Amino acid sequence: MDGQIPNDRAYTPTHEWVKVSNGLATIGITAHAASELGDITYLDLPEPGMAVAAGAKVGEIESVKAVSDFYSPVSGVVTQRNDAIIDSTEVVNQFPYEAGWLICVELSNASELDSLLDSAAYGELPG
Repeated sequence: MDGQIPNDRAYTPTHEWVKVSNGLATIGITAHAASELGDITYLDLPEPGMAVAAGAKVGEIESVKAVSDFYSPVSGVVTQRNDAIIDSTEVVNQFPYEAGWLICVELSNASELDSLLDSAAYGELPG
């Protein structure tokens, strides 16, 4: 796995991250995913108010190399979409763990977080 992996969030094997604060989960893709995709050119993200399920496809990320599905690591309702990156998709490549977040979800089942990977386990995944 390339780059530093923040230890303040959880990860999926499909390279999404989730950081929880006060019942709200901020979700994005990892630096590894952003690097593997190459320059991201288009984001199809769910609208606020949409219910999402853990492991379900909720959007698409298009890059110069491929179109990839975006999966929610948790269940809940989308409360916010990062509209600032819709027209500035390069931010996802440049700052995937901060300004390049994708959506926020109000958790409906916090126990789902227990099935996600910590930073050490995510770092052990084959690149």
